Formats: sequence, structure tokens, C-alpha cells
Amino acid sequence: MFLLCLLSGPNAMEKKLAEYKCDTNLAITLKLVRFPEDIEDDSTSFHPEVNTELIPADSGGEVAFGYKGLNIQLYYTAGNLSTLFRVRYSSKVTELFDCVEPDDVESKIREIIPPGFTANTDDFISLLEKEAKFEPFGPLLHSYTVPNEEAGVLTYQIHKADITCPGFQEYHGRLQTFLMWFIETASFIDTDDDRWDFFLVFEKYNKDGETLYATVGYMTVYNYYVYPDKTRPRVSQMLILPPFQGEGHGAQLLEAVHRFYCGLPKVQDITAEDPSDNYVNLRDYVLVKLCQGLPSFAVEKLHLGFSADMIKEAQDKLKINKKHARRVYEILRLRATDMSDEEKAREYRLEVKKRLFGPYRKNQRELAKMRKCLRPEELVSHMGQMDTRTQHEELEKSYQLLVDDYRRVIERLAAHA
Repeated sequence: MFLLCLLSGPNAMEKKLAEYKCDTNLAITLKLVRFPEDIEDDSTSFHPEVNTELIPADSGGEVAFGYKGLNIQLYYTAGNLSTLFRVRYSSKVTELFDCVEPDDVESKIREIIPPGFTANTDDFISLLEKEAKFEPFGPLLHSYTVPNEEAGVLTYQIHKADITCPGFQEYHGRLQTFLMWFIETASFIDTDDDRWDFFLVFEKYNKDGETLYATVGYMTVYNYYVYPDKTRPRVSQMLILPPFQGEGHGAQLLEAVHRFYCGLPKVQDITAEDPSDNYVNLRDYVLVKLCQGLPSFAVEKLHLGFSADMIKEAQDKLKINKKHARRVYEILRLRATDMSDEEKAREYRLEVKKRLFGPYRKNQRELAKMRKCLRPEELVSHMGQMDTRTQHEELEKSYQLLVDDYRRVIERLAAHA
């Protein structure tokens, strides 16, 4: 068969082989299953949102070769996340070409998901029946409700867990597999380190008269030591699962975590590790919401500028560091400023740009040092990188993007006032 294809021409063979290529993001089907009928209900499915390189990038990255109609099923019970894993396809390339090997996608998935999964639907349904026994891990920190068209209102709970909670390590092993499908450059953490804190969001729902819990999302926080006797909690990972996104759970989770650490006297401040733009925008919203009631951030004080009182009160009462407090001030001042008034708008713009200009001013100082030690041709090269006109253009662009982000925060605050 392989010889016949070669004789018919390489283009014909390439076309045949192309039929056995699949986008792994589309091939992977994820579900959070509450009822047996959800298993066959396509409307409950969702797919990865980041490039899923199950195969090494130089071999095609997120494209899997060797299958037609590839469907990688990863179904989880809604609460305990017990897992059904199956690989299905309509045909395999070895049925047509004896000497062409398909990608081993099953082994790649097995490297990601922890052991203990089932490949049998009946066994999975038996695990589903045990969901009534599942309880959230750790103490309850906060509960809240969200309006819902069908149920009227849904109740959610945020719990704090650690590695000492019975069964939590196994549960977390299943939960963190979602990171691979929804967060770029995600990696698994070492849960044996007791400096990790885990914050979990659950939905309470009713099934046959019983109250059950569904996993909504989570956050991991690492407690760093700060000399001499403080800690600095740093948010490492945060994920709200796709069926629950856009409902405000991320803001509820981040606010609950902030309030928890604010109650601990040993905490210096709260930071995040390599935060995404989405996380920064969410943090802005939560911190402004928390700070807007503080006396130092009162409307009548905003036009006086960013003050030491703001820094101290944000730090002492809410564990917010100076950098984040400055952003809070700028957002609140923008909200309180009539930007149609040219003079007031100019004052605001100049103050924000003065802060943004810091890195450019640092470049100028570095350039002055370079003049003393670089050869002329080297100096020209560096001067080209620090062209004044380019700096001003970049500064204006940075300012406009920042104000756009700030306005979105203000709009969200107004919508939830």
C-alpha cells in the first residue's frame, strides 16, 4: 500500500496523510459531570484554551498525527474530580500505511493526569454516585450567591485547605491538570511543601434531594519569609473553570483571600508571581473596591496627590504594598476627575506619565554612564535604542493603554455598586 502511494506521487500521499492530522485543542474534550446524562450531552463539553503541545513542538506542536476523528475524552465528576479518560478515533494511519507510526497521544495524557482514573463508563457512573459523600476541604472562609435564571439563585463557598486535609493531595493532583489546558507555561507544584495555602471555590447544588458540591476554581499561594519575622503570601496559580467564568467568582476568590491574610499580623503584604494582564485587571478591581472606603482615599483628598497616608493605611489595614496602592490611587483619581475639563485632565495625565517615565529616566542615567566607557560605535548603537522621540511615543501609548484598563475597572465598579 505504501509503495502504491509513492508511485501515485508525493502530493497524493501528502493529501492522504493530512487526513490523519488533528488539532489537539479541538480533539481534547473536557466535562464536569453532575448527572449520568451529562456524559453524552455535547452542550456540557469544553476544550483547552492554550496551545496543547502533547507532541514536541518540532514534531508539530498542538497537531497530533495518525488519527481520523480523534477524540480525547477527559471527564471529571463535578465535585471530587474522579476521572474518566478515553481515546477514541474513527481510523488510524496504520490501517492504511504499515510503516507510518501515529503519535502516542495516550501516553502523553497519562503523563499529565494522575493514576486512579477509569476508562469504563459504568465505573465512572459508579464514581458519580459517590459524589454525595464529597465535602469541601478545609474551613469555610466565605459564602456568596449569584443570580441564576433557572435556579433563581446559586450559593457558592470558598474554603481554605492545606496538605494535612485527608484526601486533599489526591484531589489536588486531579484539579491541577486543568492548568495544562488553560494557563500558558503552567507547571505542577510540590504539595509536600507546607508553606503552600490552597483556596477552593465550590458551588452548592441539589441532586435528588441531597446537597452536593461542584468544583468551581482555586488559587494557590506560597508564603515567603520576610526578615525578620514576617511572611509575604505570593499568589502562584489561579483558575476559574470555563463553565463558571464571567460570573464574578475570580473577584470573590481574590477578595476572600485578601481578607484572610489581612487578619494575620505576621503578613507583610500580598503579591503575585508573574501575573497575567487579566490577573492585574482583576486585582485592580478588588483592591480599589477594598480601598475606596479608607479615609486616606476619600474623594476630597485625591486631588492632593498620592500621599504617605495612603501608603501607610493601605499597608496597615489591607496588606497592600506601595506599588499596588499607587495604582488604586490613580484609578480612584481618574474616577473623581472630570476629564472633559482640559486643565484637570492635563494634571491627571502629567501625574500618571511622571510615574510611567521612571524606566525612561533610568535609561537616560544609563546612557550618561555609557558615554564614559563605551567606544563611539557602541554608544551609537545604544543611543538608537533610547531615541527621545520614540520614548515619548511609547510613553503616550503606555498612558492610553493604562487609562483604558483603569476605565474598565471603573465601569465594573459602577456595574456592581
